[in-house]
Amino acid sequence: MRLAIISMGFFCALTSFTLPATAQSRDAYPSKPIRAIVPFVPGGPTDIMARGLAPRLSASLGKQIIIDNRAGAGGLIAATMAKDAPPDGYTIFFGTISTLATNVATKASLPYDPLRDYAPITLTSTNPYFMVVHPTVPAQSAREFIALAKAQPGKLNFASSGTGGGSHLAMELFRIMAQIDMVHVPYKGSGQSVTELLAGQVQMTFIQPSITIGHAKAGKLKVIGVTSKNRLSSWKDAAPIADAVPGYESSSWQGVVAPAKTPKPIIDRLHAEIVKALNTPEMTARLSAEGSEIGGMSPDAFGRFVREEIAKWTKVVKQAKIQVE
Repeated sequence: MRLAIISMGFFCALTSFTLPATAQSRDAYPSKPIRAIVPFVPGGPTDIMARGLAPRLSASLGKQIIIDNRAGAGGLIAATMAKDAPPDGYTIFFGTISTLATNVATKASLPYDPLRDYAPITLTSTNPYFMVVHPTVPAQSAREFIALAKAQPGKLNFASSGTGGGSHLAMELFRIMAQIDMVHVPYKGSGQSVTELLAGQVQMTFIQPSITIGHAKAGKLKVIGVTSKNRLSSWKDAAPIADAVPGYESSSWQGVVAPAKTPKPIIDRLHAEIVKALNTPEMTARLSAEGSEIGGMSPDAFGRFVREEIAKWTKVVKQAKIQVE
């Protein structure tokens, strides 16, 4: 009996000694810099988002956020690196609609599974497209453009930044829902597609507001719609395409994930800090000026959102019979 009492006393003493250490180690996150993998070169929208958040996260977390640009293979290199990183909270991945959703629909195989290999943290922003036409196109709205296309089946062209890209899929969804026949002209990047539209070589494209607004203000392009549910504060004259095509909605988007099995308390901490950073006056003003809408979804909601986006764009790719080499 005495031995049992001594043993119990030793166990209680050990417990009282180890519990504070456990709590202290848990509270110590992060204890070193965090790597933020970006799947594209510096200067693009995803890189700009990561670099905009990094100093704010560094300040709130107390450790440096190191941006690691790993461009190549349409984001596959970076996505695979993020998947294979230790699930300890020291690697996060700035994913996009392509790396986390449309790649599933457009590529025969992927070295990762967006739903299985990552722990969702939050959606950072959605980026609706403007429906833009050359000034000579006799349409002032999406409804008028649809009427024009139906009057000239197969004669109007629409440009994209590449087959299977976000703008291409957004336009294919529009074409399917509006029941119009148009010719797709893919280019190597949005810059080239805008150049050709400015020259009048193509009649229409879907493109992000940040690229469009300057040309529209100069009268070189005409904005006749927006792919979001609501008008954008940066260009309120553009009515939602859904006014003419009920139920239509499409946006490019970005979000942050971590390797699967990253502990939930770490995911929750990162979510809270990222959302706080997104809602600072500077970030809010910049995103609004670019025509972006601020995210902030919970991890569970973001996971459901990615699942829904994969299903949505897989259906569009099949209906439009899109083939990406």
